[in-house]
Amino acid sequence: MVATIAVAPTDKKKPRATGRARGSMTRPRGVDWLMLAFAVVTAILIIAPFYLILVNSFKSPADYSNGGPLALPSSLYFDGIVTFWERVNFPEKVWNSVFISGMVALLAVLISVLNAFAIGIGRVRGRSWIVLLFLLANLLPQEALLYPLYYMFKEVGLYNNVWSVIIIFTVIQAAFGTYLLSAVYGTFPKEVLEAAAIDGASRWQILWRVIFPISRPTLSVLLIFFFIWTWNEFLIPLTFLVSNANQTVPVAISVLQGDRLMDVTTTSASALLGLIPTLLFFLIFQRTLTRGITAGAVK
Repeated sequence: MVATIAVAPTDKKKPRATGRARGSMTRPRGVDWLMLAFAVVTAILIIAPFYLILVNSFKSPADYSNGGPLALPSSLYFDGIVTFWERVNFPEKVWNSVFISGMVALLAVLISVLNAFAIGIGRVRGRSWIVLLFLLANLLPQEALLYPLYYMFKEVGLYNNVWSVIIIFTVIQAAFGTYLLSAVYGTFPKEVLEAAAIDGASRWQILWRVIFPISRPTLSVLLIFFFIWTWNEFLIPLTFLVSNANQTVPVAISVLQGDRLMDVTTTSASALLGLIPTLLFFLIFQRTLTRGITAGAVK
């Protein structure tokens, strides 16, 4: 009688060796903690000025003297906000800033699109040198422009007129927009342009029906940035808008502080009122800004 011995198979598949155990990818390392600490410190440094403005805007001068700038107000004090609102005619200053910033943003984006279309897609001669000139225009300090611009607008009768500031900032912002869009339009697929030309589209139709819709996210980002940059400008509006009726919000805040010697709480209230319009504008167009940044260049 022959005994049969069953031999177990020895070719079992061994588990594949993995570089890290499951879950090790999410285990924080020293570099992660360092980056987290850096992000927290940066956030605190950014939030601290806003905290001081918000807290001190609702303090009375006596409360500020007793508790200092960091303490919370013992009771809400609105006289500082009311005082600043009435002294500078704040709605008028907001309208001036909105009108100037809005016109500059729209005109600068329009001029940037036309210039970039000619340089980036039209392939004009000396394209690189032209783009370099637009870049150098953004590197010039504003102090170097004040003297010649002052006499130029004096001669044409636009001094102490909001259109002088609109023209200046439109040219400055359009120079940056042209430099950026020229690089974007330079990478635009030629096949799309050739297909549109074969279908009988003119250059104007190619610009507004093909290029403009595709580059709309980038243009939206430029529009938002141009508005905010122009709103925060101080030196040129201070120089060219001398009358009280034409002043912008930053100029009104600074002039009133130097003229009337306001207390700290009223100064904080003026900074808070000047911050609210730009904050609302950013919150309204936050989704548009996010989409434009993530969209990147022309696809």
